Amino acid sequence: MQQEFRHDEIGYWTEIKHQIIKEYAKAYSIIMSAQKVHFHYLYIDAFAGSGTHKSKGTGEFVLGSPLHALNVDPPFHEYHFIELRPQKVESLEKLVGPRSDVKIYLGDCNKILLESVLPLARREDYSRALCVLDPYGMHIDWEVVQKIGLMKSVEIFLNFPIMDINMNVLKHRPEKVLPTQIERMNRFWGDGSWRDELYSLSPQMSIFGEEEVKVRNEQVAEVFRRRLIEVAGFLNVPQPLPMRNSINSIVYYLFFASHNDTGNKIVSYIFNNFKDRTGF
Repeated sequence: MQQEFRHDEIGYWTEIKHQIIKEYAKAYSIIMSAQKVHFHYLYIDAFAGSGTHKSKGTGEFVLGSPLHALNVDPPFHEYHFIELRPQKVESLEKLVGPRSDVKIYLGDCNKILLESVLPLARREDYSRALCVLDPYGMHIDWEVVQKIGLMKSVEIFLNFPIMDINMNVLKHRPEKVLPTQIERMNRFWGDGSWRDELYSLSPQMSIFGEEEVKVRNEQVAEVFRRRLIEVAGFLNVPQPLPMRNSINSIVYYLFFASHNDTGNKIVSYIFNNFKDRTGF
């Protein structure tokens, strides 16, 4: 028996994120379409979803990021939407309809991005892309992020899932972290260096000796920001926007990374406008 399809419920912070990405996507397309050099530019959504969501705040249905992107004027030349769940792909396909400029993929975004989508945005082919990496947790492999950084032709919005990381990896007692969670973090971070960078020794001695403690959320985000610059090779990574839920806890940090100075200035301006609207 087929399970009944249910739309994802999204919080206010996710609706704000969609507004931010929509606003930047419009500016990006306007700038790209006005270039003297003819660039072929793509919009990529690695966690596309079903196309619509239900707002926790109002109970009403709202557009997902793929449909917001399709409404951008001037339009992107191509749209590539990736989704892991068959029911969500089916829903998105119905909403999008038959369009030659849209390709929808079913499967693991890490594999699909590396093998099928990112090769379409090579710098030497005068191709460019805006890519949304919007997971609920640690589902993006560092290999993908580093590949994009090296390409120098793709700009990204990336959810840094601090809540998932705090709940499952950065515990008060590091020895209690499950091996499966360590493996997840290693894939997301790219290696095991997070252990040395995200823990520090407590200055106080307990009866059991020195204890390792997790650094603050802001410090975790800053270490990852530096990693995007120093390891992945992005030239521009502004301070991320903390997205807070109804009890003022940070759910994730919204990062932007690119090689484009203009994009960096635009996103910094947008982030500044939304910084007081990321929670209740």
